Parts: sequence; structure tokens; C-alpha cells
Amino acid sequence: MAARGRPKATLELSDEDRATLERWARRPKTSQRLAQRSRIVLACARGASNREVAAELGVSEATVGKWRRRFVAGGVEALADAPRPGAPRQITDADVERVVTRTLEETPPDATHWSTRSMAAAAGMSQTAVSRIWRAFGLKPHLTETFKVSTDPDFIDKVRDIVGLYLDPPERAVVLCVDEKSQTQAIDRTQPVFPLLPGTPQRATHDYVRHGTTSLFAALDLATGQVIGQHRRRHRAAEFKKFLNQIDAEVPDHLDVHLVLDNYATHKTPEIQRWLLRHPRFHLHFTPTGASWLNLVERWFAELTTKLLQRSTHTSVQALESDIRDWIATWNENPRPYAWHKTADEILHALSEYCQRISDSGH
Repeated sequence: MAARGRPKATLELSDEDRATLERWARRPKTSQRLAQRSRIVLACARGASNREVAAELGVSEATVGKWRRRFVAGGVEALADAPRPGAPRQITDADVERVVTRTLEETPPDATHWSTRSMAAAAGMSQTAVSRIWRAFGLKPHLTETFKVSTDPDFIDKVRDIVGLYLDPPERAVVLCVDEKSQTQAIDRTQPVFPLLPGTPQRATHDYVRHGTTSLFAALDLATGQVIGQHRRRHRAAEFKKFLNQIDAEVPDHLDVHLVLDNYATHKTPEIQRWLLRHPRFHLHFTPTGASWLNLVERWFAELTTKLLQRSTHTSVQALESDIRDWIATWNENPRPYAWHKTADEILHALSEYCQRISDSGH
């Protein structure tokens, strides 16, 4: 039977063209559009049909046909964007690639990262042009973020356990996210804080006086958002056991108690193990090492910090503890539970892609 549809142009690659396309497709610094076009041409060169290439790369058949024809007509140069109307470009694709590559792979001799001014001087173009290129590629050399990939050998099992608990809590049970906010300081500024005024932000001295510390034990109810809190001056196993006693007293007897908590040593001592044997309705679920983001009480601690602790001043630990208790009481009057949305498979897939991207970057 004769093949249906418009006959496809014959596509053949020279060794030089193939090397160029493979470099563009693999190199993480290449424009995403150019990388995708290179992958389309390489797939077509293997003899795949437009439909097969479209399904493999997640694009439309029309897109595959367009770049197949463009390559046959003009070679690798035809994969670049067509000239736009208006004044001729002063900055070529090669200039753009040079700036992007230099931003990602080099540092200036006198700094840890590039500024638009230093890159403009090094690249021989205007500061405005560098700024536009960085915005187009989402490059922000002045910013840095922290991260940590858990090395826990039981990471996958623990993620599935805790996320399963969040998305499908057991019946006749309460799920509590538990942690300690340790060494919270009672801080007072050395001079009075000036209040907010029109045109003037609140002002506080940069130096402060410490008046001691306290540790806050907190348990966030997954379903209701309510918080059980307890202050202790230390956070040993003995203090953690007292907090467990408080949870046991406040949670109705007919409910099982599932605790999500980290791998802190005080949670696993023989004293705690003996307490758990005497209270069989308690079940512990440990987050993976280095993955505290799985514990929703950390999100609540962030609210406590930004809405109370960050700007408050206290002349004693007692005043700090009283302030925190009042804030928790206000929270519990109108609690806001946090909703977990991602499944364990989505989390593991995203982490796998992130690790693959890091691996492919050559670092």
C-alpha cells in the first residue's frame, strides 16, 4: 500500500552537522528552542516519521515537519530564528551564547560572581545588553540559594510513608507533626525601637542584648491546624517525654496518635522507647535525614518567626514564653491547616530530574 500524506524531504547529516547538532542538544547552556530543534533533526535523521518524532519529543507533527524542511533547505544555520522586522540586530546569536556561557562557566578575577557592569566590560558590550540577555535566560548571578539532597538510605520508603499519611490519614486517628524550636533567644535592643512612620520604616538598633533562651515543643494537627505547645529550658529526652505526656492528655483516648518527627537523638532514646511501649496508641514516623521540609510543623515555625519573633523584643525568657503562648492561643482561635498536594511519586520524580540536571551540568 502506498504511503499516505505529503512525501517527506530526504534528510541526511554530514559528520560535521551531526556533531554540531549533538553538541547543541546535549549542552545545558544551549537555548532550549535551539536544543529542541536539534533533537528533532537528529531524530528525523534516524529515519523516524514525523509522527514518531512528535510522540518521542512531545511536540506537534507540524513542528517536526517545519524544522525538517528548514534543515533540508538551509542546514544547521536554518535552525536559528528568522530575522525579525526592524533595525538589524547589533548583538548576534554568537554574542548571546558567549555571554551566557561566560556567566555560567567563569567568574571574574576580582569577585565570586559577575555583575552587569563587569560582564559588559569583559564581553565588550553595553550593560543594558547584558541585562537583557540575563533576563531572557533567567540568569541572576547575584542570587544564591541553599539546598541539601538527603543521603538517607531509606529515603524513598520514608517519603512514601509520610506523604501517604498526609494524603490518606488513617481513620480514628490524629496525625501530629512534631518538632522542637530550640534555643529561641529572648532579645532586647540596646535602644528603643522607632515605630513605622509615613515615608520611614520601623527602625531598630543593629545590636542587641541576650536575656536567655527557651525551647518550644510544638505539635501541629494535620487535620485542624491547631497546635499543642510546651516551653522547656532544655530539650533532652526527659523534656520530650513530658511533651508526649501532654499530647497523650490532650488527644482523646479513643484515637490513635501518629507523630511525624525528625531523627533527633532525643526521639530515639531507651527512655522514649519504654514510654512508647506503655502507650501503644502512639506511632512514630521519622522524616529522612536532611529532609525536614517533609515535616509540616516547620512551615508553622516559619510563620511564628516572621509574624512574631523576627521583630519582637523581650527583656526576659518569661516574657518571651508568655508572648509565644499568647500567639499560639490566637492561632488556635482560627487555625489554618496546611494542605499537602504532591504525591510521593511526584516528589521522587522531581528530585530524580533535579539530580540528573546537576549531573549533566558537569559539576
